[in-house]
Amino acid sequence: MFDLIYKIGITLIPGVGDINAKKIIAYCGGVEAVFKEKKVALLKIPGVGQTLAEAITKHSVLGRAEKEIKFIEKHNITTHFFLDKGYPERLKHCADSPVMLYYKGNAEMNVNKVIGIVGTRNATEYGKKICHDIVEGLVPYDVLIISGLAYGIDVHAHRAALEYGLNTIGVLGHPLNRLYPSTHKATAEKMLTQGGLLTDFMSDTTFLPENFPKRNRIVAGMCDAIVVIEAAKEGGALITADIANSYSRDVFAVPGRSCDHYSEGCNNLIKNNKAALVASANDIIYQIGWETKKEKKPALIQKQLFIELSDEERMIVDLLNEGSMSVDMISVRANLQTSKTAAVLLNLEFNGIIKCLPGKIYMLA
Repeated sequence: MFDLIYKIGITLIPGVGDINAKKIIAYCGGVEAVFKEKKVALLKIPGVGQTLAEAITKHSVLGRAEKEIKFIEKHNITTHFFLDKGYPERLKHCADSPVMLYYKGNAEMNVNKVIGIVGTRNATEYGKKICHDIVEGLVPYDVLIISGLAYGIDVHAHRAALEYGLNTIGVLGHPLNRLYPSTHKATAEKMLTQGGLLTDFMSDTTFLPENFPKRNRIVAGMCDAIVVIEAAKEGGALITADIANSYSRDVFAVPGRSCDHYSEGCNNLIKNNKAALVASANDIIYQIGWETKKEKKPALIQKQLFIELSDEERMIVDLLNEGSMSVDMISVRANLQTSKTAAVLLNLEFNGIIKCLPGKIYMLA
């Protein structure tokens, strides 16, 4: 944990932010190097001006970072720096993803299938039932359920996942040394043993309402798809849907009657082609292209096929033999750069070996 003090410290420098931090770290050659870089060198980095360069060189943030490390150790919190192996790979490819995440739980975040479920805080009985039914329908696919542990649809998604044995992670708009709303404490405690709690806020961060919309980028970025179940004309669920669209994630919405206040947002998403209409888990599974059974190609065919494949192509075909995967997950599992992965996938698709499904999901043809 030697460099953890620098990983946390860079998030504390005024004016740096998540996007600039990644760029500065890349130019300096590492996070520790940022703190040792001279002002004249920092000024050569695009986007770094006098004010920001001075903030970096005249920092006094490492003391606060050291205090945070003590909190992390005391409460058995896991940290995920954006360059670390355990950092959510889907999220890593989003430009504004957090530099640092704080996590408590036992669920692996880099799994094959991840669905985010969001919606109104004022869920109706209709919305609760649909939420429950969708989660139940996802059970055969061993899906990780992501939401925000807020009132309404969020907490019902978490509770349904717990009930049916699916891992579920709550993304918080506040640090791990508090819980809002406190009425969800029992649910949160269960999630620590069947999922987890995740945030990009350090302990004792000031509780601000505007922090909650910020966490929506994490929910959207971690998922293969977002499902919106009940949403008014405006609200956090629609913000999450917009972010998911900007990240090229699949967005689904459950429709409601035109006169229902808490279906207006969902209906508008569908009407404006910002979300696909779904009414069940089967609709979601069909549109994403997931399958319950992993069909194995005959060994003879595979051996014949491999004669024609490069090492990278063979590796990706082996991975897809396990089941359909997103391009991000293939890139991670194959340890290839995204650009290289895309080129190999294109060649395999051109030769009819694989096919591309909605949401940049690939499977064997």
